[in-house]
Amino acid sequence: MQLSRDALLQAYRQMRTIRAFEERLHDEIMKGEIAGFTHLYCGQEAVAVGVCEHLDHEDMIVSTHRGHGHCIAKGCDVVGMMKEIWGSTEGLCNGKGGSMHIADKDVGMLGANGIVGAGAPIAVGAAMSAKLDGKGKVSIAFSGDGACNQGTTFEAMNMAVVTNAPAIFVFENNKYSEHTGFEYAVGTNNDIVSRAEAFGMKVWRADGCDFFEVYETMRDVLEHVRGGNGPAAVEFDTERFYGHFEGDPQRYRGEGELDRLWAERDCIKIFRQRATEASLLKSDELDGVDEEVLALIDKAVDDSRAAPRPTPEDVQRDVYIDYF
Repeated sequence: MQLSRDALLQAYRQMRTIRAFEERLHDEIMKGEIAGFTHLYCGQEAVAVGVCEHLDHEDMIVSTHRGHGHCIAKGCDVVGMMKEIWGSTEGLCNGKGGSMHIADKDVGMLGANGIVGAGAPIAVGAAMSAKLDGKGKVSIAFSGDGACNQGTTFEAMNMAVVTNAPAIFVFENNKYSEHTGFEYAVGTNNDIVSRAEAFGMKVWRADGCDFFEVYETMRDVLEHVRGGNGPAAVEFDTERFYGHFEGDPQRYRGEGELDRLWAERDCIKIFRQRATEASLLKSDELDGVDEEVLALIDKAVDDSRAAPRPTPEDVQRDVYIDYF
């Protein structure tokens, strides 16, 4: 299925927005402008966008500590996200969530969180809710190669199968769980998604650095799950270009490894090459998107610097939710 020109431009815009957002965060953190722990998603943009371009606001996702890309791909406001990371009361979570806890239920983003493997049970609960609603919606748990070893993930996959919930487990294998290579830490012959298959669900595998392959794979996954066939899982082979956290010296990388990844596995370069060589888009169109995205990120940073910060009285607000 060939995407329209507008759909391709939208996908590229989303990937470039994630990349520009993250690279600006990296610069501002290095200058000491932003406090707190931050984990960058840069390099994995094709997965977030290739998955979320199929979804609407009623489909739900749950993210990880490396969640900026998922948030943007799902439709979270970029300026509101930047304000949140800057600690402003005008942020998406009133400045109390920061980088690892951004959420926006209005667009189906149920939240990032700092606990490895914690998203899967939340996603299954949302999937059970979607099943009861009967509208054909799904819930997606994004996680990495580290979360595939967590008991919470195993229990969530089992429950999804037992309840026939429309849950999708997206494993982004970026090769490192914090500082540990997946070849050492994953005991199933380096095959993450076979663990999900063992619980009785259908699984897929695809190149996470190729937007077109991600998009086409997710089309098949979603057709299966929306058709009432129960949960599914997919493993995307991808890369992260920055460290586990900002400030990570990445001494666990092999010599020349990062240079090779930037040169050969950059999903944005791959998209541009495939789209232009096939005459689907023109280079000047993509360059125009780049300029628009950089202007948006500049605005987000300027607005965030000037936005109000919480007061001491705010500490007692938003502690509990009022369900009634």
